[in-house]
Amino acid sequence: MSKAKLGGRFTFPGTSLTVHRIGYGAMQLAGPGVWGPPKDPDGAVAVLREAVAAGVNHIDTSDYYGPHVTNRIIRQALGPYPAGLVIVTKLGGRRPPDKSWQPAISPEELTAGVHDNLRNLGLEALDVVNYRVMGSGHGPEEGSIAAQVTVLADLRRKGLIRHIGVSNVTAAQVAEAQAITDIVCVQNNYNLAYRHDDALIDDLARQGIPYVPFFPLGGFTPLQSSTLSNVAGRLGSTPMQVALAWLLHRSPNILLIPGTSSVVHLRENLAAGQLTLSPETLAELDGIAAEPVPD
Repeated sequence: MSKAKLGGRFTFPGTSLTVHRIGYGAMQLAGPGVWGPPKDPDGAVAVLREAVAAGVNHIDTSDYYGPHVTNRIIRQALGPYPAGLVIVTKLGGRRPPDKSWQPAISPEELTAGVHDNLRNLGLEALDVVNYRVMGSGHGPEEGSIAAQVTVLADLRRKGLIRHIGVSNVTAAQVAEAQAITDIVCVQNNYNLAYRHDDALIDDLARQGIPYVPFFPLGGFTPLQSSTLSNVAGRLGSTPMQVALAWLLHRSPNILLIPGTSSVVHLRENLAAGQLTLSPETLAELDGIAAEPVPD
């Protein structure tokens, strides 16, 4: 895999952090339901090392994955970290013993979350921390996030955080956060079939701010489309490779963090950066958002 083929490069605004546009999301390194250790710990380490060897230098994680599991695996697999590796984590949630996903948004919880990430990743400061609004599941809902972003801005001034992003947010919440501190990335649910953030992506592109779609392949409900399958067949690729390539073509500020616990699937995901989609093919794929969702 040529490092030059990972979708090109992008620099987070106002920073020296430059990453390849295809990165890696670590959520799937934990056990089933993002809980507990993986079934194959050695395999999890191998995936991370393979990703970095292939040129991936943008890893997305959170200490509430597991909880604590993925960050410890990242440290085991990659520490001491290679120069240029950017680890992006997120705060705003917690995993109690019942395995649910709960908000953790008080100043005390956010501060403790930063220290958990630092300890388990083995870092003195975090490159980028996203405040993840729990909202309504995997979609945003309106409401002020000023108090939480202010806490992160204070932790940044203390040197524990270098840069701040937001996740699962509305356009109004992005603007609210930007009035408090510099925002270097936005991470929301978006993919070929779920296009709710089209206007936000274009606005962020004008500002030079990266948009990082979570669930780029549909998440817990993988993308299914006869159009997608037909295009993949014509290109000699997999449907998931085409879906990732479409995101790279959608806007130059989109950064990808597809996750997997398989080296084979990792290589397939990274190969999406080598796909070129014609204007006609892009128009065909754009129609998927209007297709009915399969039962």
